[in-house]
Amino acid sequence: MRTTQITLAARPVGEPQDSDFETVETELPPLEEGDVLLRTLYLSLDPYMRGRMSDAKSYAAPVGIGDTMVGATVCEVVESRSEKRTVGDVVLSYTGWQTHAVAPDSMTQRLDPDAAPVSTALGVLGMPGFTAYAGLLEIGRPKPGETVVVAAATGPVGSAVGQVARIKGARAVGIAGGPEKARALTEELGFDVGLDHRSPTFRDDLAAAVPDGVDVYFENVGGPVTAAVTRHLNTYARVPVCGLVADYNATQAPEGPDRLPGFMRLVLTKSLTVRGFIQDEFREAYGADFRREMSQWVRDGQVRYREDVVDGLENAVDAFRGLLAGRFHGKVLVKVG
Repeated sequence: MRTTQITLAARPVGEPQDSDFETVETELPPLEEGDVLLRTLYLSLDPYMRGRMSDAKSYAAPVGIGDTMVGATVCEVVESRSEKRTVGDVVLSYTGWQTHAVAPDSMTQRLDPDAAPVSTALGVLGMPGFTAYAGLLEIGRPKPGETVVVAAATGPVGSAVGQVARIKGARAVGIAGGPEKARALTEELGFDVGLDHRSPTFRDDLAAAVPDGVDVYFENVGGPVTAAVTRHLNTYARVPVCGLVADYNATQAPEGPDRLPGFMRLVLTKSLTVRGFIQDEFREAYGADFRREMSQWVRDGQVRYREDVVDGLENAVDAFRGLLAGRFHGKVLVKVG
């Protein structure tokens, strides 16, 4: 069996270019005892992948030059030498940007297509949904009546943050790029307020949306959006730092004065809690609760989700650029098989 892979050919400088990747066809190794042959159905595209393209020190090792790009996948078992997996099983795995892969059964998780669409294992019922759930409840700890603000709010993490905040009795104010996304926040996702950060009146709109200040700011973006929100943080506000996508393609420090001293003064004078996190650190404490509660909320319609599906592995690189540029509304998936 052969597989088509997208490998990292060079470390991107700024926005990833086509020349930073190479599409190759290679032969897969034979299956050993306990292995399965997988055919990729869906590939997840996520902002963290930009960091894995860099060799800067981080929480995870970078993708090596010439190696297959990493990523979570939903796959079909097409051959099995495992007693735990049978041909036809649909599984969650982490086989990356390729059409087929050989993996040990321990690196797969069987999915039930009758319980939920299998694609949700890469979104609202997968890593992005868990990131929202655990980061909000462990660090944000919203209380009834408090105001929760989240940027990139139509994305798979941000949309779940706002909806879970409302379930917990808080007000949810979402920030997204463009009027259509802002409308979707209230009309599709049930946020109390949807704001367009590209609007010339954004700062005034934000002030009007948070008359009692901000108690929780779930940080996904960084940049000017964060600068605007921090002006409204209340005393004892909590800031879970999940991502900084506005800066992922940056090649140099931002121009202008050093704002770090002012921010640290704010942390001190308002007794803020600012905590970065990687979702894996909360798996043991929150994994079972997430699977039970989020599955029920999705079934009940309390948590809604949106998927943007791109056809063909050959379009993954362009779709990834679009993800970083805010071109999509919801969870970005590549339909591979």
